[in-house]
Amino acid sequence: MRHILLLSLSLLVLGSCGLLPGSQPVLVIQPFRGFSARLTDSVSQQVRRLYPRVLQRQPVALPKQAYYAPRHRYRADLLLRFLVSRHQPDTVVIGLTQLDISTTKNGVHDWGIIGLGYCPGRACVISSFRLKRRDLSTQFYKVVLHEIGHTEGLPHCATRTCFMRDAEGRNPIDEETGFCRTCTWYLESRGWKLAS
Repeated sequence: MRHILLLSLSLLVLGSCGLLPGSQPVLVIQPFRGFSARLTDSVSQQVRRLYPRVLQRQPVALPKQAYYAPRHRYRADLLLRFLVSRHQPDTVVIGLTQLDISTTKNGVHDWGIIGLGYCPGRACVISSFRLKRRDLSTQFYKVVLHEIGHTEGLPHCATRTCFMRDAEGRNPIDEETGFCRTCTWYLESRGWKLAS
């Protein structure tokens, strides 16, 4: 009886902390209002080919508390907190926006970025604001995969052609062709179907 009680208590504690070990989260595609419905659908379909558990939500308003008036941007760290607060512990939320976002980086309080994700964690946010218009869909999808990679625990990668490459304040996305062998192995061990 005591063993059953301890086991039940252990499962309750693990469940309250988020995902149970070995479980796969549901990826929630959460566009913010104003973001392209066509691009949202495209991202959802592409991610669903690589990962089986994807949901797409209706657009929501950007939280006012995340707005940084001096630069007319939204603070990405506050957007991540907002996204996590609105979803269940067994989800990873991918926020999509067309507006400019920023974070504190390299001693700069308000550094403009393309995306930000907890590493590891339950949320990431991606902005199309700084991407090239001529190939927006492809560029945006690569950034989505990069930020989801962070939520899965992947750090930046030194391989120039890997989706997990650090942008270092630039836009090298056209040089990226896929996940490198190491990053692919890691993601496949977590339930992703990346092998061609």
